[in-house]
Amino acid sequence: MHDPLRVRVGGPLAPYAAGYAAELARVGYTASGATLQLRLVADLSAWLDARGLEPGVLSAPLVDRFLAARRAAGRTRYASNRAVRPPLEYLRGLGVVPVAPEPESDAPLDRLLARYRRYLVVERRLASATASGYLAAVRPFLAGRATPDGLALEGLSVADITTFVVAHCPRQPRGSAKLTVTSLRSLLGFLHLEGIVAHPLAASVPRIAAWRLAPLPRGLTRAEVGRLLAACDRSRPTGCRDFAVLTLLVRLGLRAGEVAGLTLDAIDWRAGELVVTGKGNRSERLPLPPDVGEALVAYLRGGRPASAIGRAVFIRVKAPHRGLSSTGVSQVVGDAARRAGLGLVHAHRLRHTAATEMLRAGGSLDEIGQVLRHRRWQTTAIYAKVDERALRALARPWPGGAA
Repeated sequence: MHDPLRVRVGGPLAPYAAGYAAELARVGYTASGATLQLRLVADLSAWLDARGLEPGVLSAPLVDRFLAARRAAGRTRYASNRAVRPPLEYLRGLGVVPVAPEPESDAPLDRLLARYRRYLVVERRLASATASGYLAAVRPFLAGRATPDGLALEGLSVADITTFVVAHCPRQPRGSAKLTVTSLRSLLGFLHLEGIVAHPLAASVPRIAAWRLAPLPRGLTRAEVGRLLAACDRSRPTGCRDFAVLTLLVRLGLRAGEVAGLTLDAIDWRAGELVVTGKGNRSERLPLPPDVGEALVAYLRGGRPASAIGRAVFIRVKAPHRGLSSTGVSQVVGDAARRAGLGLVHAHRLRHTAATEMLRAGGSLDEIGQVLRHRRWQTTAIYAKVDERALRALARPWPGGAA
């Protein structure tokens, strides 16, 4: 049986080994996982000791040297920067190892993008994740303007912008292409505001051909939803968690990020309500249906680890037991869909499923818009296309009778 405390740690990190072992147990590491972590600390401490170094000088380049020596010695496990992150974070929290400074690039492209990010977050009040999406979308455009002397932006013309859009966007999905042109307009406005380009060019960005309400929402059928939920083994903590996640998505139409951001304090059990924080950090109350409440109770009682870090409702399976990310929520949906034989299913498709199910139950578009928390009625109007009963009443007889 593994016992982390039986790992002998000598050298300058020896005084912190017992505390680190206790911290690993607190955040949910198994005994075998904690033993492997302590062995890594022992190796790092021995490497420092052999060179007469103290933990206080453990900088990023020095960590890279340790990992390179580890790989050169044939050690293939725990030989990456990701592997040493947990012990370094613990030692930094104690003030033993200096906090790693934010990397600063001297490249003109990275400096400009850093200024653009500050503009988006501070001036335009965009969420950090949204700003990151904008930066990723405009990076190819700016990279195409890079020269040995910097970024050739002063002579930017309408033809340059059109050429980029025509060459870049057809290779992208429609949603990504729309994000590209939206981000490009924002960037050009920023460049003009900063005085980098002399004329406002945002209006010259071509539009992506897209017809409002053209696509048809693709929800799952009731039978498919049943298969999706049945694919969760609720006798295990992981299946219990996944069942609660899927029930929330299917019944209330939450976004993946909203499920990930749900906290224990957001559940009002007495009132039977959830406080959901969505786009733009807007918090709104939604009713807590009985089946959703039962799924949450089952997970909180029998699935959520006692070593969970923070107040997030849904927790990662692997240690450290931090809150599930929006990517993790999407992975829960995708994995369950594959087990159910449904192919590729994204989390947003369950939002469509919730809306179409409300329509089948007789809900109005206004009611659906309130549950999905749409800001504009036009966003909800797309679900009118799947309301077969209402559409049948509007259908005109075919001229000349039945064909």
